[in-house]
Amino acid sequence: MILFIASTKDTAGMNIAKSLIDHYSLEKNSETFHNRPVYIKKLHNKEIKLLFVNTEIVDTQFLGSLFSPSMFVFLSRHSSAKGIPTLSVHTPGNLAEAQFGGKSRTVSVSPAIAMKNALQEMAKLVDEGGLDFEVSYECTHHGPSLDAPAMFVELGSSPEQWKDLKAAEVVAHAAAAAVADCSSCPVAIGIGGSHYNKKFTKLALKTQTAFGHMIPKYALAEVDAEIVGQCVERTLETVDSALLDWKGIKGEHKLKIVVALEKLGISSEKI
Repeated sequence: MILFIASTKDTAGMNIAKSLIDHYSLEKNSETFHNRPVYIKKLHNKEIKLLFVNTEIVDTQFLGSLFSPSMFVFLSRHSSAKGIPTLSVHTPGNLAEAQFGGKSRTVSVSPAIAMKNALQEMAKLVDEGGLDFEVSYECTHHGPSLDAPAMFVELGSSPEQWKDLKAAEVVAHAAAAAVADCSSCPVAIGIGGSHYNKKFTKLALKTQTAFGHMIPKYALAEVDAEIVGQCVERTLETVDSALLDWKGIKGEHKLKIVVALEKLGISSEKI
């Protein structure tokens, strides 16, 4: 079973969920959760459930003790100070101390191929629809920190976009695409660069490579070999390599990253 999660406190998440219900004919079943109906459907021959929570979406660590799905897909708003219209995909979890939900120094399991599916669907539909949105991976950040594969599909980056029903529909289709089967492909973790890493995003869209966890430049001061190892181990698929945004890694952090990868037996490539 795959669980889709939206928060009643989140305008964008609720709009994405409504679009998912409407376009994929999700049906209410006899269950309720947080006093809201539960919706079910079979998508791509997989059983899915859509649940609503009454907490902020980052504060859903409790879901890990209630459910053991094959994947969590969180339908969420995205916020940024610049407010650039953006559709994004990432794995939740904390590379350092937990500031917004989840557990400190604990990342969720990253479903790299599912995230690639969602990213590709976003890019395709934004292009076809002529929507003025950027499409991007985000680096691993915020809660929850779950022991099952987990990913966020997000609509942002300001209240204006959260209410955009066409953009919400694109994210709903991306969430559905995440569930689809696809052929295996090389899987990498990404290290370095900005929070919205254009190099990793472009590689995923233009080549066969799928990314799991991505560690940004700003987090590297607090990232050690244990966290790098966790990002490798807590990827659903086998990690084939680490791709390093070399110019986006401070000189003081380069050696520890290279040494950590060598100890893990993970080949690395500078991009």
